[in-house]
Amino acid sequence: MGGKYRITGDKYPRMRPHRRRGRLVVVVVACGAVLGVAGWGTLQLIDVFTGGGGTATAAGVGCSTKATKASPAASASAAAVAGAAPKPAQITVNVFNATTRSGLAKTTADELKKRGFKIGEVGNATKQYDKKVTGTGILLGPAASLNTSLPVLATQLTTAERRTDAARAGTAVDLIIGNQFKALTSPTASVKALTALAAPQPTASTKKGC
Repeated sequence: MGGKYRITGDKYPRMRPHRRRGRLVVVVVACGAVLGVAGWGTLQLIDVFTGGGGTATAAGVGCSTKATKASPAASASAAAVAGAAPKPAQITVNVFNATTRSGLAKTTADELKKRGFKIGEVGNATKQYDKKVTGTGILLGPAASLNTSLPVLATQLTTAERRTDAARAGTAVDLIIGNQFKALTSPTASVKALTALAAPQPTASTKKGC
């Protein structure tokens, strides 16, 4: 080209637009990052409002939900009582009087019989216990009766002391009447205690921390 529009120098203007790939890549990456953050925030909100069991952390603060189980020892004890506790009709009770008041063994044995228990021996306590039981009474049985027969008999005299004898044979248990004995636990209270013994409450609990 000459004249007024003559081009001088050794560089010529480009006749096509500059490429914009660099800008396009930056825009795509930025959009992806924004969408990722938005998606993560949405998931956290869903987890919070739906009570998700996982652990969500934000600004260094964690929130978790954990189930706390009852201790094995407590569960085993409750299961033993609930699963093995016999009915009164399956328990033989020997009634012995360790006081100076006459007739207590017989009247107490008659009342236990009315409440469904089997009655074995009735009479005065041996020298080991005679006039030596200061409380309301002692419930005595073999080691196997600790979580079976003794808790059932204890519903009839809730203030009595419980004891076991590892060397004792058989399944019968003794009710040894003490000096402070006045009467057996009332029938209403005894029935309520028997019902609670047959259906213990669960001990498992749920702990939530945030």
